[in-house]
Amino acid sequence: MTEEASCRAKYLIDGRRVTVSDLLAAGLISAGTELRFERSRIGVSYNATVTAQGRIRLDHGGEEFRSPSRAASVAAGARAIDGWRAWKEVGQGRLLDALRQELLEGTAADAKHKSIHQRLREAREHADHGEPERVSVRELLLLWGIGQRGDQVGQIEADLANHGLTTSPSFRAVTLDTVVSLITPPEEVVEETSGIEGVRVVDDEEDDVDLEIHFTVGNLSPLIGVGFVNPNESLDAAITSLTLNNYSQLAVLSGARNLRGAVTWRSIVNAFHRKAEPNLTDAIDADVESVPYYRDLFDVLPELQRKEFVFVWDETKAVKGIVTTSDVVRFFGEVSAPILQVGELDRTLRWILRTAFDIETVAQVCGRDITSFERLTMGDYKRVMENKAMWERLQWRLDRATVIARLDEIRDLRNKLLHFHSDPVPADAAAKFRNFTTMLRQHRGRG
Repeated sequence: MTEEASCRAKYLIDGRRVTVSDLLAAGLISAGTELRFERSRIGVSYNATVTAQGRIRLDHGGEEFRSPSRAASVAAGARAIDGWRAWKEVGQGRLLDALRQELLEGTAADAKHKSIHQRLREAREHADHGEPERVSVRELLLLWGIGQRGDQVGQIEADLANHGLTTSPSFRAVTLDTVVSLITPPEEVVEETSGIEGVRVVDDEEDDVDLEIHFTVGNLSPLIGVGFVNPNESLDAAITSLTLNNYSQLAVLSGARNLRGAVTWRSIVNAFHRKAEPNLTDAIDADVESVPYYRDLFDVLPELQRKEFVFVWDETKAVKGIVTTSDVVRFFGEVSAPILQVGELDRTLRWILRTAFDIETVAQVCGRDITSFERLTMGDYKRVMENKAMWERLQWRLDRATVIARLDEIRDLRNKLLHFHSDPVPADAAAKFRNFTTMLRQHRGRG
């Protein structure tokens, strides 16, 4: 492997998916290498060649693909195939996936990456034997040393994909405590075509395939099951279950995938208005909606406003969760309060600096062109406080290092809030914003 290729390879396991170009750069495969995809069960094989640009050119038709999976799918006329485990080197018999694993072995240089690589290799072996590992999303994140999903989601997905893995259900579309399976499904690829040198090239880089960055109903429902009654049960049984469990509604299920409706306190009252001795069937509200766990939360808000709940089904289409208006109010309430406090803190810091300094001095300390205090960022506040002369002019009876360290924490929390990730806001976030603002106000007159 050349020095240039070695330097390039160091970040492969730390942020994006391996490509055929990476195998070329590492010297693990050569331009002109012939590949074959054999479907032994039907006695058919397909041939291709690796190009100097790191693409796979099909012998039949001459189409070129950056993605091995897309190349295999088009060659076979199938919807989705894992091309990394389909294409083999002619003569050598090595799968592209084996070359990918060899590359990952050589690039997992530090202890953290070696641990991730080894752990995912073990998970892959279990998945290959039909016994996929099941872990909570929280446990999965800990493998990367993080407690919440954020900007590292893309890295985690890339590391999983590099080992031929994904999660079912998607780990980004459910709660932290939802249990997911580490499986080896076929790739889902987005296709875009363009003409290059008279050859049709499918621009399907595999690290661009997942742009599902939104809040889902699964982010509010742990998919661990719902309270339900069988349609053959009595109305008394439904009332008892609602009362004992403090439920507002029960699903009516005749099988996990067969939702017949719901029983609610309102539907029960309506049943007694219509009939002196109603049964369970009389109290079933059939006008209810069930949605997949990956459904955009904002898409179902009108239905939540109308019915106050929706049922949620998992990757197997079994009804396993529920989202209510109370869940939505609680979720956005937990996020909105800290965001309001961030705004208050920001205004307080600007006011303090405006009363203590002129904008030209602040701009010089921050090292950038700033024409208004309104344009200051958390980073600017930190740079002002890190400047000894500026700190002394504030005349605060506080420890500068401790204040700066807390401001760093607050800046990180603020960024997470404004990026609006789907995970719960840290429980102490509001207190940290509030306490810092209180401290500033107590000292604002000392500058």
